[in-house]
Amino acid sequence: MNKTNKFSPEVRERAVRLVQEHRDEYRSLWAAVESIAPKIGCTPSTLLDWVKRMQIDQGTRPGITTEERERMKALERENRELRRANEILKSASAFFAQAALDRELKK
Repeated sequence: MNKTNKFSPEVRERAVRLVQEHRDEYRSLWAAVESIAPKIGCTPSTLLDWVKRMQIDQGTRPGITTEERERMKALERENRELRRANEILKSASAFFAQAALDRELKK
């Protein structure tokens, strides 16, 4: 399932920057996010996810960076493709082995 991003990276960066710049004006991060999210046109939970992702990417919050996540997804995709190719090769090998046996038995 491919989900399209409604917001451009620029809008996301601007929204996160707004939260970071105005964080001190609110009693909590969530309060800042709740105030800024409607101005951007997204839900507070979406904006909070963006803030957390930026913190992880900057190294101020523990977690897997966006770059690491993309690399992991690519490796998992490659692994699936290799497993699929392996299964095809196993099936082909069995087919040809059986065909060779059938030829030997007919002689």
